[in-house]
Amino acid sequence: MGLTALLVTTAAIVASSAPDCGPGRCQNMAAGIAPRPSPPPPPSPTEPAKLVVTPAAGATDVSPTDAVRVSAVTGRIDAVSMVNDDGREIPGALAPDGTSWAPSIPLGYGRTYTVTLAGRGPGGMPTRQTSSFTTVDPTSQTQVYLNTVGYAPIQDGGTYGVGMIVVAHFDEPITDKAAAERHLRVTTEPRTLGSWYWTDDQTAHWRPQKYYAPGTRVDVSADVYGTKLGDGLYGEQDQRVGFTIGDSHVSVADDVTKQVTVYDNGQVVRTMPTSMGMGGTKTFGDRTLSFWTPPGVYSVIGKANPVVMDSSTFGLPVDSSLGYRETIPWATQISGDGIYLHQLNATIWAQGNTDTSHGCLNLSGDNAKWFYDFSIPGDIVEVRNTGGPPLRLDQNGDWTMPWEQWTKGSALHDE
Repeated sequence: MGLTALLVTTAAIVASSAPDCGPGRCQNMAAGIAPRPSPPPPPSPTEPAKLVVTPAAGATDVSPTDAVRVSAVTGRIDAVSMVNDDGREIPGALAPDGTSWAPSIPLGYGRTYTVTLAGRGPGGMPTRQTSSFTTVDPTSQTQVYLNTVGYAPIQDGGTYGVGMIVVAHFDEPITDKAAAERHLRVTTEPRTLGSWYWTDDQTAHWRPQKYYAPGTRVDVSADVYGTKLGDGLYGEQDQRVGFTIGDSHVSVADDVTKQVTVYDNGQVVRTMPTSMGMGGTKTFGDRTLSFWTPPGVYSVIGKANPVVMDSSTFGLPVDSSLGYRETIPWATQISGDGIYLHQLNATIWAQGNTDTSHGCLNLSGDNAKWFYDFSIPGDIVEVRNTGGPPLRLDQNGDWTMPWEQWTKGSALHDE
């Protein structure tokens, strides 16, 4: 090929790859200046707003806690009216830019809600639409209570001991415990590892792996409203409570020394001679009673001054050889079946050397009053080296159960 032919071919290649543009545009591109984009076409004055209501029109069995929302995909929302089947207006909040609206109060069970919207399309075209949905109508509802192990309500803002157990008790049996537990939350500051344990179909206990640190803030919520907890069973109302952990009060009752050693934040503050359960068993009718003080880790349930102690309440007839009915002062309860640290001056001779009680820890008047004034619910009492069977969970033995076993009592253990 000759030189002239080569130049012609090269020119043809360059020409074929040249942009298809006018002189000014190509000059701008050559100078590295981006072309100015064409302006978008003006919005159509007849285009309606695209407004979406969640839940969808005609939806049924909607949980009253499901997200209800009106959204503007295009255009904007000008006004929203939401009424229930009694004509009651449901208040709500419209976003300042008109892109969304949501109700500001919870909805009710078994209601039909009608949402009427007014909006404008991108070009100002007015838009109106109506949508309705129906919330679930439960067969039954259950209330949840947040209690101590003594079934007293947890006092919001109260102070409790380092062994405090949170009890969530439902007034109906719960068949979907996993659903319930997902809505039972305990948060602590500082963070404390803990778990729920279902003691029966209506009751779950929460405890940390180890005793709380003094000063820990604990917040408990049971957000069960709108939650399905079984076949046709839904939560009736949410509950919340918060409390603080006080000083570390741990008492150790040792049947070898027959002394109760009381620690306040790790320091011994009092040593009290005691007389614990005399031991052995007796059968009355078809019931066998134990007179040991079960070994294990208890927590303080409550206290009374005085308390009437009646042996018939645990199956021992008052008129039997070991029966009793007495008014006892300065009594601090540590078990659900009636074990107390309490005053009994009649056994001062035995305190520190001989076990004579039916299971309680007898103290002198001075020591019983001091311990009564010192203790708060959730304080720890460890009973060591006594005979008989160990403390059971249903006696207030939450802390006696090993942690590995405790976590298996959670409905979410396998998740």
